Amino acid sequence: MKITRRALLGSLPLLAQTGNYPPNLPGFEKELYRKVGEVELNVWILGRSEGVARPAAVFFFGGGWTGGTPGQFQKQAELLVSKGMVVLLADYRVKSRHNVDVPACIADAKAAIRWTRANAKRLGIDPQRIVAGGGSAGGHLAAATSLLPGFEDGDKLSISSKPNVLLLFNPVLVLAPGEAVDPGLNRALTERLGGDPKAVSPFHHLSKDAPPTIIFHGKADTTVPYRTVEAYQQRAV
Repeated sequence: MKITRRALLGSLPLLAQTGNYPPNLPGFEKELYRKVGEVELNVWILGRSEGVARPAAVFFFGGGWTGGTPGQFQKQAELLVSKGMVVLLADYRVKSRHNVDVPACIADAKAAIRWTRANAKRLGIDPQRIVAGGGSAGGHLAAATSLLPGFEDGDKLSISSKPNVLLLFNPVLVLAPGEAVDPGLNRALTERLGGDPKAVSPFHHLSKDAPPTIIFHGKADTTVPYRTVEAYQQRAV
């Protein structure tokens, strides 16, 4: 299976944080992966094939943990499925719809990875070849599933929520000042982080156990500073 960087980037209208919610995704199967109170959270699945253990990717949409739609990664899903993968586009709680802060978003993302691994055989997925992907705030959540301790609740807690690979587009990786970089967050965003910013900052939890990671990021990005990704990369190697 060969997937080029050009193909992945060419599948974007990345990450315009627009689109229908809930998404209209013809050809995808919708399944409930988590219920929190009265809130039902779904994944949209493409490429499942019972009896075949394929690699899978779980994508988390961007939108500043405030809005967005799982349909954001439809084009990437279609590309990866054409290369032999199974793809899941995950919903999660956000501020505008559910009045939650970042820790709740992380808990949902981890639950989505656990659910995927728990249902791997039924979905035709290899549970040891799961990619977590996302853009902007969704990139943060993908990294959080791998790097941040805690934020685990709900079902299937005995199953690992850590993906095997990270695929990140303009991800938010630094959410507190560090010795290498100051992300320059505004006060409103800092208050949204739900406590100690370091607790939700992937940069501050990098270790030798971090999975293989590829990051796509533009130097002209005015929302997520490019310097933060440079600092993350320098610490990771």
